Order: sequence, then structure tokens, then C-alpha cells
Amino acid sequence: MISEQMQHLFEEYFALRARIVEAAKANPKAVDPAWTFDTAGGQRSFADFFGTQQDLIVIHNMGRSCSYCTLWADGIHGYLHHLQSRTAIVLVNADPLPVQQEFAASRGWTIPMACDSSGTFTDAMGFAGIQDGTRHLWPGMSTFHRDAHGTITHIASDVFGPGDVYMPIFPMMDLLHGGQGEWQPQYSYSKPIGIDL
Repeated sequence: MISEQMQHLFEEYFALRARIVEAAKANPKAVDPAWTFDTAGGQRSFADFFGTQQDLIVIHNMGRSCSYCTLWADGIHGYLHHLQSRTAIVLVNADPLPVQQEFAASRGWTIPMACDSSGTFTDAMGFAGIQDGTRHLWPGMSTFHRDAHGTITHIASDVFGPGDVYMPIFPMMDLLHGGQGEWQPQYSYSKPIGIDL
């Protein structure tokens, strides 16, 4: 059982989370559905990503060079079928298609993927910028809604990072003695720990 103090803190936390979500959704904006992307099935428009769904989650991914982005995509792959029962989803990065396909296969991903080779979509969504003269990318997600008339609205965006609500590994590790410690995500681990039950 949790303590009365923890129950009170949970209530505060969930109230704050509700305010964060409300703020994230405060300025919906219509978007151009004609952005084009390269995919394994050929060039697709942004509107194509919705399929038969009214809602879409776009995962802004930094590509195979980012072990943190890989961690988030591994997690999303694990519960993909749950998400797809409610919304369309696509992972977008700038990796060339052959690189995307090879890396996705090596991870066992079935997440729909697309290449934003020009970077215009990623820039427009606020997940890229220039710092010290160098273009940098940031991971996260954006949500969209398509109404009965085909108008697409950007509903909200949020960034991914250690400790966020989108990756359960971090809050789980928080409860360990020493928390996360020196742990960092890796593409593979040389000494997996397991027991036979």
C-alpha cells in the first residue's frame, strides 16, 4: 500500500500533468497536408499517413546514430498494436531509406517509417534548429487530427528525454537504490541478466 503522503503527491502530479497536456494542446494549428516523404512503399503525402484513422502520432526520431531515440522506438514498437487500435502512427527521421530499413530490421521494428530528407517538416514542427552554426535535431512526438472535410490540425507536440512520461524505464529505475546511476541506453548489452523460473 502507498502512504497517505504518496497518495497526496500522486494527486498533485496528475493534476500538474493535466495542466501540462492542456498547455500543450492550447494552440492547435491547421497544417499543409501536402508535405511529401520517402517511404518503403514510395513517396507519400502527409495526409497518406492517416490511412483510415482520424488521428496521427508522428514520432520525431534522430536516426540510427542516437541510442536514446532507439530506446524510445524500441518501447513504441512493443506497444505499437495498442496505439494503432486508436491512432495512426509513423516514425520520421532523416536517415536514407536503405539505412532506415536495415536498422528497423535489425531491431525488429514494424513501426511505419518515413524519411524527411529535406528536413522541412521536422523544422516546421520545431524539432530542429541551429545552435553554434550547426543544425541539431530533437526527439519527440507531434499529434494531428483530420476532420471529416480533410482539414488536418496539429494538436500538440512534446519532447522525449530521460525521465519523461513516454519511456517507462526511467520511472522504474528511479525506484532502484541509486536510481539510474551510470546507466545509459545501448544498442545491445553484453551481459543480459536473467533467471530461470
